[in-house]
Amino acid sequence: MVPHPAGILPSIDIHGLPAELIPDHLEQLRLAMMERFAALSESQSRTRAFGQYITHMINDMHDDVVGELTRALDQAEGQDEVCEILQQVLVRCEMLQQGIELLSNERQRQWHKNGDFIRKAMLYFNQTVEDLASTIVSKDLLERQGKVLESIILSHERISQWKDFVQEILGDFHSIFPFDFFFIAFAEENGLTLYVYYMGDYAEDERRAARELLSVEMLNQLQLPVDAALDVEEFQVMERRRRTQVSDVEMITVAVPEHAPKLAGMLGVAYATSMSHSPQEAAIIRSILSVMVMVVGSSKALSRTMSELEYHSVHDPLTGLHNRRYFSDMLEYEIGRSERHGHEFCLLFCDLDDFKDINDSYGHLMGDQALCAIGEALKAGTRKGDVVARMGGDEFALILTETRPENALQVGEKLRSAIRNIRFDAPDGKHFHITVSIGLIAYPRDAQTITDIMAGVDTALYRAKGLGKDGVCNFDGLGDNVRTVRDTRNFAETLREALSDQRVVPFFQPILETATGRIHGFETLARILNKDGTTTAAGAFIDTINKYGLGRDLDRCMIHKTFEEMRRKLHVQDGLRVFINLSPQEIQGRNILSFAERLCEEMALSPSQVVFEITEQDAISDMTHMRRFLTNLRASGFAFALDDFGSGYNSFHYLRELHFEYVKIDGAFVRNIINSKVDYALVNHLTHLCRDLGMLTIGEFVEGPEILAAMRDIGIDFAQGYFLGMPLPEIRKEN
Repeated sequence: MVPHPAGILPSIDIHGLPAELIPDHLEQLRLAMMERFAALSESQSRTRAFGQYITHMINDMHDDVVGELTRALDQAEGQDEVCEILQQVLVRCEMLQQGIELLSNERQRQWHKNGDFIRKAMLYFNQTVEDLASTIVSKDLLERQGKVLESIILSHERISQWKDFVQEILGDFHSIFPFDFFFIAFAEENGLTLYVYYMGDYAEDERRAARELLSVEMLNQLQLPVDAALDVEEFQVMERRRRTQVSDVEMITVAVPEHAPKLAGMLGVAYATSMSHSPQEAAIIRSILSVMVMVVGSSKALSRTMSELEYHSVHDPLTGLHNRRYFSDMLEYEIGRSERHGHEFCLLFCDLDDFKDINDSYGHLMGDQALCAIGEALKAGTRKGDVVARMGGDEFALILTETRPENALQVGEKLRSAIRNIRFDAPDGKHFHITVSIGLIAYPRDAQTITDIMAGVDTALYRAKGLGKDGVCNFDGLGDNVRTVRDTRNFAETLREALSDQRVVPFFQPILETATGRIHGFETLARILNKDGTTTAAGAFIDTINKYGLGRDLDRCMIHKTFEEMRRKLHVQDGLRVFINLSPQEIQGRNILSFAERLCEEMALSPSQVVFEITEQDAISDMTHMRRFLTNLRASGFAFALDDFGSGYNSFHYLRELHFEYVKIDGAFVRNIINSKVDYALVNHLTHLCRDLGMLTIGEFVEGPEILAAMRDIGIDFAQGYFLGMPLPEIRKEN
């Protein structure tokens, strides 16, 4: 290898990236290393030149020494000893010459080897720098990428207007990585849809070229058929005038990954620009496009889902009518609008008559078809600005805007008639018709708040039901009913709160033997301890208890508290019994007897001390369950009393069918036995009939000594009333 001049690098054939495309820190590293390689090469060249000079000098000196020795040997001819010495010196000089040649050759070989090593190291290092430069992105590119990605933030508003969102993203994208066109491909039901975005005001020939040429190129890159039906939708993102030769445009295309979920038919995006980009810039752009594929596809999918959710949130899925939520919002809006403009409107509430029979007779599928047909009839019979909603089940509601009550009544009659005339054909070949009851209320004539409007129209509807169904009833004149219903409902919540707070307690009224005046037992009467310290008697709330299904809670509360008082005050040997009223639902078998049995066991009470009583009207309403209830009651050791006996239409029939331990004669007869011969005769005959059947009698409402004396004469076994003892919050065994 020919030595390199001092300070000159060996010739290196470097292919790859230009220096300006290599990040600054890598280029600085490469230059620094090249300087060190150059210094090393220069040092080796200097060492080699110096070695060659020394070698030449030694060779010259060797030649001079050998020459002089040869001449001296010639002059010393005949001097054997001197000649032998000189001969030995010449041999040694020759050996030294051979050693120097070997050393010089070895140095030459090492220099060649080191030179090759340095060259290869320089080439290897240079290639490493190029490889790093091709993979490491500069800070500037990362910052530019970050600015684009910062603008891609999903929100409810952007998703709902996803097309505008895409243009917003492209505007930010273009400001950092300028481009000319952008394409988004979707697979729709009837073919492909291509969205083309122009980043400026391009001439029509440029737009045409972009549509025709670039779209084909994009489809090719996405491996889609170029002859597929293609629907193109165009957008101009920027206003400035621009000119571009489409033939000079390069396209970067990114498809939706195969493993990605369905993104509303999203296929891919393409970025088209006439500007050249470095490999690093192209890689950054491709990564941004990958993000845009997911964001744009997700935005469209979410937009479609949100639209569907918004639709279903205000529409009934079966009939397609508006639902209760939308109706409530529109009712509130219409009240405000009518109040501002001095308008009136009417509300119709429709309930299909006996619709359950349709489902039971022809099936729910036929019932659903009937509901859809009725919904169509309601829409057809109203104006465009009116609101028709399905409230649930077989109930519909209509808001007739700016409509007077008399006109609304005409609309209601027209709708009622239209529904009545619809003929429904069942799958079995039979046909049927449906009628509807409609309630009508007017704002502001009849009510001014949503609560009052809904309560009023409900009252009008059930008034229409009560008048025989298949009719329209106006709320006008039913205001007192609404107030009564509202007061009852409010009272029900008061009762529910009292039961929850344990403020419902038993009071105990004594029951006396008429013959001796001794206490036979006590009847428990429910009282509410009000927060102001007053009490409310059961007569004021028992109907509300039964109407709103609170009887179960009341029964258990009274039994538990009564048993606690019995445990404190009574013993079996006292022979006293406690009478506890039950709600009529208990005869249906709601486990009240097992509840009482368990408490008796826990509190060491005897069931024989307890008498349960139910009014005659409630007891005879379900004879089958009543027989079973009495059988179970006696099997548990409890006794039974029939309350208010004589108030029914066929009382004697029930005495024949059922047996009771006690019969409590209706107080309405007892309180008049002094002044009414009829009541006296009825009580007398009832008493003797019960005695003959082995049943004990109790007379209620004993309010004076004359009534008590008459009861003794008749032979009634026991008596109770305010004259004999007031209800008290505790049991008092003394008379």
